[in-house]
Amino acid sequence: MLAIVASSACVPNKKLIYLQNLEGKEPIYEDSLIRYETTEYRVQYNDILEIQIQTTDSDMNELFNVKPTMTMPPQQMAASSGGDIFYMTGYAVDNEGMVDLPLLGYIRVQDMNIKEIKKAIGEELKKYITNDEFFVRVKLGGIRFSSIGEFRKPGKYVVLQDRMTILEAVAHSGDLKVSAKRDEIMLIRQYPDGTKLHRVNLNDRNLVNSPFYFIQPNDQIYAEPLRIREIGSGENFAQSLQLIVTSVTAAALILNLIFN
Repeated sequence: MLAIVASSACVPNKKLIYLQNLEGKEPIYEDSLIRYETTEYRVQYNDILEIQIQTTDSDMNELFNVKPTMTMPPQQMAASSGGDIFYMTGYAVDNEGMVDLPLLGYIRVQDMNIKEIKKAIGEELKKYITNDEFFVRVKLGGIRFSSIGEFRKPGKYVVLQDRMTILEAVAHSGDLKVSAKRDEIMLIRQYPDGTKLHRVNLNDRNLVNSPFYFIQPNDQIYAEPLRIREIGSGENFAQSLQLIVTSVTAAALILNLIFN
């Protein structure tokens, strides 16, 4: 009897396995080639850009690439800025969609992709350099995301990549706990006009064809708990059985004390 009750409290494998061919969905067979239909990311408020300008004039290079003076080692600087060294050395996009560059001043970058930002900076550079002998390097200062809820290592992360999948983000967060709802992950994404909430099913293999397979800077990923966590059950058969046996033993002890 105890075994039946305990097994009913366990989480079935179907709720735990990622990227399944779910019933009623178009199957994606192994070794199938999946072509990504991704659009170039457009910079938004609160993003941080790494911008470098190189010219043939060393004096001009110093003027264009003024960086904050590092008074402490990079590791300590990263710790003091919440683990984000680019916050100290990069250029943050302000609430008006601008970055403030040395000598060039404020340049609008919001809603622009990397190529368009390089072009905009180049146009400003032409006011100071007439021979067009310059090079502009622009990159996102890593991908920032937050994981909260039923992760083994929830937190705020900065990953030095240009592109990252939601499964990589889950891995960075120590994977999901057994008690997490993998089929109803909430993805909170920032857009130019505000924020939207999206539901993502990590159990569904068709995730790789969705616009949420790749995360974007400043995404927040929230994993809700299964009901099994609410009722305090174990994560597997052994834990559930131990929990029930412990509860029954405690109840028997209390009854014995009351009636004796």
